[in-house]
Amino acid sequence: MTVKTNHGVREAMSQLGIEDINFGVCTGTKWLKTEGDVTSSFSPNDNERIAGVKQGTLADYNYVVEKAQETFKEWRMMPAPKRGEIVRQIGLELRKYKEPLGMIVSYEMGKIYQEGLGEVQEMIDICDFAVGQSRQLYGFTMHSERDRHRMYDQYHPLGVVGVITAFNFPAAVWAWNAMMAMICGDVVVWKPSSKVFICAVAIHKIVANVLAANNLPEGILNMVCTSSKYLGDNMLEDKRIPLVSFTGSTRIGKKVGRIVGERLGKTILELGGNNAIIITPEADMEMAIRAVVFGAVGTCGQRCTSTRRIIVHDSIYDTVKERLIAIYKQLPIGNALDKKTLVGPLVDKWAVNDFTNSIEKVKQEGGKIIFGGEVLTGDQFESDCYVMPCIAEVENHFEIVQEETFAPLLYMIKYSELEEAINIHNDVPQGLSSAIFSRNMLETERFLSHEGSDCGIANVNIGTSGAEIGGAFGGEKETGGGRESGSDAWKAYMRRQTNTINFGTELPLAQGIEFNV
Repeated sequence: MTVKTNHGVREAMSQLGIEDINFGVCTGTKWLKTEGDVTSSFSPNDNERIAGVKQGTLADYNYVVEKAQETFKEWRMMPAPKRGEIVRQIGLELRKYKEPLGMIVSYEMGKIYQEGLGEVQEMIDICDFAVGQSRQLYGFTMHSERDRHRMYDQYHPLGVVGVITAFNFPAAVWAWNAMMAMICGDVVVWKPSSKVFICAVAIHKIVANVLAANNLPEGILNMVCTSSKYLGDNMLEDKRIPLVSFTGSTRIGKKVGRIVGERLGKTILELGGNNAIIITPEADMEMAIRAVVFGAVGTCGQRCTSTRRIIVHDSIYDTVKERLIAIYKQLPIGNALDKKTLVGPLVDKWAVNDFTNSIEKVKQEGGKIIFGGEVLTGDQFESDCYVMPCIAEVENHFEIVQEETFAPLLYMIKYSELEEAINIHNDVPQGLSSAIFSRNMLETERFLSHEGSDCGIANVNIGTSGAEIGGAFGGEKETGGGRESGSDAWKAYMRRQTNTINFGTELPLAQGIEFNV
């Protein structure tokens, strides 16, 4: 191994079965000896090589999909509670490996160790949720207008579900999709982000233990680690995959929606966010400030639910600004595995460039940088991916403010009346997460009403990031549409069927139509 860190990464890799070179294609219980190029993963924490992954080719992908199709015919006929039992065991296995897997998430992606552990806990939580859901795949019964007829609807498995995930949540988002798809009777083909292949390999090594212990066939939970060199739009165009769940940028999401839509496939699109918090004079200031800081700098601003804008009443604007600057000056920034660190690195140098370019655009459009924005150097920073989180005073109509910068860049905007604040809040193309801090019920209820937030997630006295798995997760407008995780999001992984049964001896037609032959 070439890892030099003293934070226990090598021990974690050993526990998870990560080798120097790993195969990147798995059919759940079998690893394919692929012929693709080896791609190495490097940690943004210290620029050290973690390990290599041998990529899958188009031929490997086709083999995996064919195996998944074949296994689906068997898997869909297993009773849903028994499928839930497999998911329960996966949750138990994840509990065993929570610490080493959380460490690998932190080291490869750059989020602090506490967030890495939290992401694995999210996987465990969705397993627990899915187990219960496996006994609640409800349909409805309806009264028929015809004598001696019964009507009901039910849900059937879709087939092969394609899951394409982003780097910022290299474990949890796959689990949101895979565990729900499994209990619904679907099989999964996962294409993880090339920036976090090691996390994906580690997860599938954990999952393989459970699948093998239950003597399950290949093809239930599949993974193809590959790049566009081998797999361009093939998954999107593949009619064998009725549903594609994609997490990523709005730009790529539009392409995914178009290609899958052209073959009338289904999509779940979790795309960009431009999330805002409204802070009114009625807010609990301590709660609001804590929520803003975590939302803006947690995961170094690389959550789709990160707080990008705060819309602050002019009577408390200066107070909020002073408090934020004072906290930002003291933020512990450094290696994500250091227990003292609250802000780790950005994922790579391209993310750093995007951060600095956005700051320049803020200045060009007339905005004012009031704190931070520098790329950090020095002996205490082990790579070139560390930045000082930035606060800027802007106007909402600025072109750069209308875009999502996937980095710790927080915009401050003033307002005078709540109606103005809500209009500012909604006046962006994205619609993922939102929040208001106020102890005034008239303000909070208005924010949650039809004339309030236009986002898929709207919170009161809670920040924009850190959603629980029990609720349906997703957004509106250019955030894409569709929902993952809790509530009734399971329905997206199934096809709906209406059934009518005639238990009489006559054949009456609906709407009283007479048609005698």
